[in-house]
Amino acid sequence: MALPAQDERTVPAVVLGDLGREPLDMSLADLQTLIEQHGHVVVVCSQAAPREVVQRLRTVRSLLESDRIALFRPELPPLGLAVLARQLRQLASCDLSPGVLASAGRLLTHYIHAGALLGSVAKLDRIPVDLKSHAKSWVPGSQFGVLAHPTPQLVRIAPGATLSGPEFRTSMLVAQGQLQSDWVTSNLVKVWNAQGLREAALPAESATWWGTPKLIEFCAYLPDLSVLYQLVTSVRQNTCHWCGIDVIGDRCVFCSAVPPAHEQPARAG
Repeated sequence: MALPAQDERTVPAVVLGDLGREPLDMSLADLQTLIEQHGHVVVVCSQAAPREVVQRLRTVRSLLESDRIALFRPELPPLGLAVLARQLRQLASCDLSPGVLASAGRLLTHYIHAGALLGSVAKLDRIPVDLKSHAKSWVPGSQFGVLAHPTPQLVRIAPGATLSGPEFRTSMLVAQGQLQSDWVTSNLVKVWNAQGLREAALPAESATWWGTPKLIEFCAYLPDLSVLYQLVTSVRQNTCHWCGIDVIGDRCVFCSAVPPAHEQPARAG
């Protein structure tokens, strides 16, 4: 998920090793070194990652007894998650505190439109798929446009078929799997009025997440650092009552503490 830098200011990513298989002491040493070097660590992990990887991350965090490791696992497809990770790397070059930077991930998720063109939805279980679509999935040559985030949507590819896109200016990133089609690059990119189109390698978790290797994954996102920074800094900041760091939102991403009831924003009944 370590996409190439968007600009010269983008902070390099640190790719952790095979956490599900390497010795525990190696994982501990790697995370401890990162904490010593940077102070705080934000780990972005796919929902499609093996259970062993997630368990290892939680074990390491517990053994280190550290509130300086944030484990972030939003419900985004792999390419969308890779884009979000790069946006956080862009923001890491700015004057944001660790807590604000880490909690910015939840905010920026709302501005990502992620989906895929699939050759089959027979094994797709991440979004609702009706029986009719499952049946058509077995027809040779059938293709489906699927939007996983922000609002699940599925259409069978036919003349005029499209997906609901963003209502703001974005760029689009496309990752080619084992499916041949120009629907995304010649149709969807125009309907969504994307201001730029780039290609990326397909993330390793994509075939698992989408239930098929016959796919083309795509993601529309905000590419400009100035826009990302303005979005994050326009949100009210709070101080975590437990660990004392500044965050945005109602839950600390490092210690997971929730503000006391009297400090939480009022919610409509």
